[in-house]
Amino acid sequence: MKSRESLVRLKEFQVKEKQRQLNQLQMMMAEFDRMTKELEQQIAFEEKKSGIGDPTHFAYPTFAKAARQRAENLQVSIRELKVQQDAAEIALEEVKAEYAKASALEERDGSVRARA
Repeated sequence: MKSRESLVRLKEFQVKEKQRQLNQLQMMMAEFDRMTKELEQQIAFEEKKSGIGDPTHFAYPTFAKAARQRAENLQVSIRELKVQQDAAEIALEEVKAEYAKASALEERDGSVRARA
């Protein structure tokens, strides 16, 4: 019977760990989104300051070019994290189901022991 209790604790730990990983991914995505918006503001400021809004123009500000590239890289990272988030959500649901099954078995064993 101890092994079932251990299994329940293990599954509970796995659920908490998957939830922590999911939360971490969501926080990273939110931070990258915030950084992207900040870069876009800086790009707009640089374009306004220079009077050149066309990135292909020969005199386009170097800082704006670099910031634009960084913002694009962050958007790619956000898309990649979204894929990871979807996978983490599926894994979390699977672990939750395993935890529920293990808890039900432990509860059933507990009621059998109580009757005996």
